[in-house]
Amino acid sequence: MKKAPILLGMAAALWVGCGGGPSPRPEARTNDPAEIKALEDRFMTAFNAKDVNAIMSCYVPDESLLVFDVIPPRQYTGANAYRKDWEGLFSAFPGPVTAEISDLDVTAGDTVAYGHSIQHVVLTGKDGKKLDMTARVTDGYKKIDGKWLISHEHVSVPVDLMTAKPDLSSKP
Repeated sequence: MKKAPILLGMAAALWVGCGGGPSPRPEARTNDPAEIKALEDRFMTAFNAKDVNAIMSCYVPDESLLVFDVIPPRQYTGANAYRKDWEGLFSAFPGPVTAEISDLDVTAGDTVAYGHSIQHVVLTGKDGKKLDMTARVTDGYKKIDGKWLISHEHVSVPVDLMTAKPDLSSKP
């Protein structure tokens, strides 16, 4: 008879451990992917407006930010360095900008998340010529004081290894 309570306890532990018990994540957190998608929408709105302050409000505001962009240098460390990258981009392309995001997929934990997307951008140079580019973007996010921010970003385009040229209009 003493074995019954032990077996019952083991069965309950197994049931909870296999997902049969209450969820360890509060229901309120199911909105995290939607909040991150809203962050990406704010980023796109700021990009189209060429608003560097609004763009940078989507990123962690300190030296922990790490970005691998499609242009040199190899990496940007810190929010101040990345701000200069945006300022340089809009200075080199002072004309109209259009940017759109597609295929955004987000996976969120309690305080960290990641997402990937395809971003199509058309920039207009000083000479009026357009740069039409499709990039792959992977973002890492941190939840700080209840707000999701981009803490790591990797932007890339495929490269044809035979010609060493980027594929700026990459298609699946």
